[in-house]
Amino acid sequence: MPDDLAWETLSAETAYDCPGFDVVHEDVRLPDGTETDFDYLREGDSVVVLPFTGEGDVVVIEEWRQAVGRVNCGLPAGSLEDDDADPRAAVDRELREETGYETGGVDFLYTAEPANGYADSVFHYFLATDCTPTGQQDLDFNESIRVDTTTFEELLERVRTGDIRDGRSAVGIMYYALFER
Repeated sequence: MPDDLAWETLSAETAYDCPGFDVVHEDVRLPDGTETDFDYLREGDSVVVLPFTGEGDVVVIEEWRQAVGRVNCGLPAGSLEDDDADPRAAVDRELREETGYETGGVDFLYTAEPANGYADSVFHYFLATDCTPTGQQDLDFNESIRVDTTTFEELLERVRTGDIRDGRSAVGIMYYALFER
């Protein structure tokens, strides 16, 4: 049954595309009959991984973020790719590619739409346990990542003090602290 708040999409086209996201332009009809346009960022689904080693430390990454001109500390994360059967498959791939670690077990935590007013991004959060370093990073051409480990308490404190500003990482860390510990 349609929702009386729903907009009707009259037409849609990709206005701009690049690796990582597209900008979509739509002509829409609002519930009151007004016709207008709407643009949004199409990024799709991603996974965010909170990886614990067998000793209880958290594997974190430091990554250069060009848009803000600094290195950010955060959790391994990445987009689902065509050959990922589901978000769980992307967890193994992203963790291995970004950190060189493999997981002993994975549990789903939470799904969020972080910016649904202007983007279709969906973040699927997972807890990875018994992570061990088993190989080399296999970074994408546009990734500059350093790997480290820390305690969960230190990680949580870095969110509290604003040292970790990466929103997707902060949400995963806070969710785990509030509901899973």
